[in-house]
Amino acid sequence: MTTTLRPSEPLQHTAGGGRSRTYDICVNSRRVGSVHVATDPQFGAAAGLIQRLRVDEPDRGRGRGTVAALAAEEVLRGWGCSEIQISVPADAGPALALARALGYTERSRNMVKELAGGPPPPPAGVETRPMTDEEYAGWEAEARESFARSWTDRGVPEAQARAKAEASHRELLPRGLATPGTAIRVAVLDGRVAGHVWTGVRELEPGVSAGYVYRVEVDAELRGRGYGRALMLVAERMAREAGQALLGLHVFADNTPAVRLYESLGYRTTFVNSAKPLL
Repeated sequence: MTTTLRPSEPLQHTAGGGRSRTYDICVNSRRVGSVHVATDPQFGAAAGLIQRLRVDEPDRGRGRGTVAALAAEEVLRGWGCSEIQISVPADAGPALALARALGYTERSRNMVKELAGGPPPPPAGVETRPMTDEEYAGWEAEARESFARSWTDRGVPEAQARAKAEASHRELLPRGLATPGTAIRVAVLDGRVAGHVWTGVRELEPGVSAGYVYRVEVDAELRGRGYGRALMLVAERMAREAGQALLGLHVFADNTPAVRLYESLGYRTTFVNSAKPLL
């Protein structure tokens, strides 16, 4: 039997050269599932995405998903993509195993915490305040540069990393500190800024909103003293005060101290994000 992809919609084009298309997974012309293939709107047209790969229950365990994934890679290679990214639910064991077998390497995780009860009390010994307009200009430029660098340090081409940083800040901070739902708090120690936490509200999945930690940063000289944990508790407080019962975040998988901190605070991994180069 031959497994192939058959387009189920016209090729979609977006500004900046982006493309996307949904395909039926077919076995001898019989539909057994579907997969969506796209270029990444934030990383640019050179980065591809394989999304929503589904094989119908009766046809699972027969290699259909493997062949469909490889066929989707060929589609993206034909579009000129140099890298493919996938996001797999953390509890989808077979899909995670397939990703590893096909050469995908874990790059980052999405994590979430259920917030029970009311807002936690302010962390003892830590003073926080809203960021000022004067501080914002310098912080935003540094945050954007740091975000781009976090991707280039993990092998993403500089042009793609900078495109991602620019797109993210345009989307998330269109009005700076006045962006609705945005809060940036500053931790202060003896009159000196010790760190920042940037939070907002976003939709984790259709119909499910949550507080979100976009960035938490502690001055390098003060790390390891509990300020990161304190700022995360500040984020929880802001999320609860905003009426949210969930708090989500994104963390790079190789940032072991951050992963351990979030796990110790009760966060669980919801999606594993992986990538592979297209040779």
